[in-house]
Amino acid sequence: MAVMTPTRLDDALEMAAGNPDAHLLSGGTDFMVEVNFNHRKPVDVISLARVDELRQWSEDRGAGTIFVGAGVVYAEMEKGPLSALLPALAEAARTVGSPQIRAAGTLGGNLGTCSPAGDGLPVLSALDAQVHLASTGGTRTVPFSAFMTGPKKNDRRPGEIITGVTIPTGDDFQGYSKVGVRNAMVISIASACLSVRDGRVRVALGSVGPVIIRATAAEEWVSSVPVVDASVALEFGERVATESRPIDDHRSTAAYRRHAVSVISRRLLERSNDR
Repeated sequence: MAVMTPTRLDDALEMAAGNPDAHLLSGGTDFMVEVNFNHRKPVDVISLARVDELRQWSEDRGAGTIFVGAGVVYAEMEKGPLSALLPALAEAARTVGSPQIRAAGTLGGNLGTCSPAGDGLPVLSALDAQVHLASTGGTRTVPFSAFMTGPKKNDRRPGEIITGVTIPTGDDFQGYSKVGVRNAMVISIASACLSVRDGRVRVALGSVGPVIIRATAAEEWVSSVPVVDASVALEFGERVATESRPIDDHRSTAAYRRHAVSVISRRLLERSNDR
């Protein structure tokens, strides 16, 4: 197995163009598990861990957006200036694995894997993030809603590298919550991110369908309600649950997942109303 370790994005793009079937490695926190269990047998790997251009983030106050590079690690998302700007992403980052995993795992890796259980993905969905990709042929931007096409499938083309995401700012509230079999180092059984911007509620669900699900009907309903009280929050949670598409598997039942997203969506809406 050949392992290439570029230090410049241009070099990484040339390597990806020359070997489009090579696996792009960011933090490796998902990839190495699959290799260790013999679920994946890579031939060539391009490690992006040393490409400093991918490890940057910046705020554009004029445009009202934040750019987060694909190589920014969860440890940086969970605290400091970035956590204050994107509190839902910080809350999601704090639930990712152990401190060692958060020091290596990246948002680009989460996007590359595109697991419905990926902790950062409901946040990107609820916050209407745009995903940036680059190749030697140029760049393109894809809304997150169109980027994830199935379980562990996405719109990245051969030879392309995910370079980062752009996330709008100005939310009145944003929060993330998940349910697992324990408090830490656990894959989510169900998760949700809720944001409120310009009077409109947005909610995205993880681990309850083949892709991240936006509960658009529930969003439309609750955004039209003049006053959010306990009964409205309860009905909102129930409406969100009806838009989920969970399955029974070794980690949970569909019925429990549906109940879980109802509860955490209700609680997130109540949190937003308390501010």
